[in-house]
Amino acid sequence: MTYEKHQFHSAPVLIEDLAPVLRLSLRVKPAHRDTLARVLGLDLPVRVGARSAAAGTEALCLGPDEWLLTAPEGTDLTTPARAVHADAPHSLVDISDREITLRLTGPAVLDLLSACCPRNVAAMPVGAAARTVFDSATVILWRDGIDSFRMDVWRSFAPHVRSLLAQVQGEIAAGL
Repeated sequence: MTYEKHQFHSAPVLIEDLAPVLRLSLRVKPAHRDTLARVLGLDLPVRVGARSAAAGTEALCLGPDEWLLTAPEGTDLTTPARAVHADAPHSLVDISDREITLRLTGPAVLDLLSACCPRNVAAMPVGAAARTVFDSATVILWRDGIDSFRMDVWRSFAPHVRSLLAQVQGEIAAGL
């Protein structure tokens, strides 16, 4: 797979592609959550939208029994999870190639996101994340700072999302 570097920049918002990461979808019943958390080496938050991180791996709670795990490429989370499968049945699926991640930063990032996202992104606390939509594309927004977000978007929707981001970015830069 080739990695293309896309970067759109105007003063109010910088949009850039981030390097690929390991991305896993985890489904496990609440009764077995602690077992998986222990072998994976990080907390699996119970509140939807809550995140945790340890040793470069992040966990985002997407539902009562669903988490998105991200880690640097080459990280092995499947071996320890497989070792406890008999005692803690779960589904752990590699979805790394399904999505790309964009970093959106700058003083007008909330305006940029609000143009196509129905969620009140300004109300998202730093450190939270949420599954939402951007126009018609399902995305995951990670709020990393006051004016810093990551957006995970399915590869098939990336051209559409990039086009919208560039259009809104141009409108913001023009003062519209």
